[in-house]
Amino acid sequence: MKKILVLGGAHIDRRGMIETDTVAGASNPGAWMEEAGGGGFNAARNLSRLGFKVRIIAPRGGDSNGETVAAAAREAGVEDTPFTFLDRSTPSYTAILERDGNLVIAIADMDLYKLFSPRRLRVRAVREAIMACDIIVCDANLPEETLSAIGIVARICEKTLAAIAISPAKAIRLKAALPEIHMLFMNEAEARALTGAEVEDVRDWPDHLRALGLRGGVITSGARRVVAFSERETAILHPPLIEDVRDVTGAGDAMASGYLAAIADGQSVCESLRRGAAVAALTVQSPYATSPELTAQTMETMLALVPAAEML
Repeated sequence: MKKILVLGGAHIDRRGMIETDTVAGASNPGAWMEEAGGGGFNAARNLSRLGFKVRIIAPRGGDSNGETVAAAAREAGVEDTPFTFLDRSTPSYTAILERDGNLVIAIADMDLYKLFSPRRLRVRAVREAIMACDIIVCDANLPEETLSAIGIVARICEKTLAAIAISPAKAIRLKAALPEIHMLFMNEAEARALTGAEVEDVRDWPDHLRALGLRGGVITSGARRVVAFSERETAILHPPLIEDVRDVTGAGDAMASGYLAAIADGQSVCESLRRGAAVAALTVQSPYATSPELTAQTMETMLALVPAAEML
């Protein structure tokens, strides 16, 4: 069983779903939901449910929200070993969604992640966790200098490094580390922030990203085509049409989880892309950022609805 170490975001997600057509500048009827989330944490839970041994290390406050995150980790079978700051609040992400699940606006209260500095990587328990794992997953919630340090450590320790871009504003924190990253998961807005490029066809993204030293990755564009690439291969896929979308939160993290799980199992880029799409499809049908129904078996069932990927 492959061991995965996640270094990144694990916090509280609050989402308000508007129940009618959105009216800007006015009160809109809707409902609130609160759960544990974060790019790294979502990937950790998904990967654990797919059968991997997963450990996460992330900053956390000494509050009830921190206890909520810890309970969610236990429920998903993730080994949770946080840096806990008793006098601080656990980070949070608050989003407003339209009734079709698309994002209107969000606020990220993430200052605690600044305390995950490069020197934390020298803590004995962290060093031992890095040496014991097969794959490191990080996300751009962490400071730029820490992400660069993770890249260097991964290269020295000969570990596969995957990263999640999180948002256009945070994705640029990964730029210096790109040559050390084997797989970066992003959407088109994040790819644009990293490269400064404007493309009309998603098939053009791999060339722009390879020019920055990135070895591989996946670029999504909502329900439209998704492209994946490695150092030698590029593939494109039309995701399956999902009629009963409940919430798109976590869809990108789900794509990352399914793709990374397949790559770890020795699958090709094309097949890994299909498995990423299958996990994403399961996730958007759930009201949660990670689907409690996700297992290797449910992924395989959903895979029957995912079309073949095209090698470019």
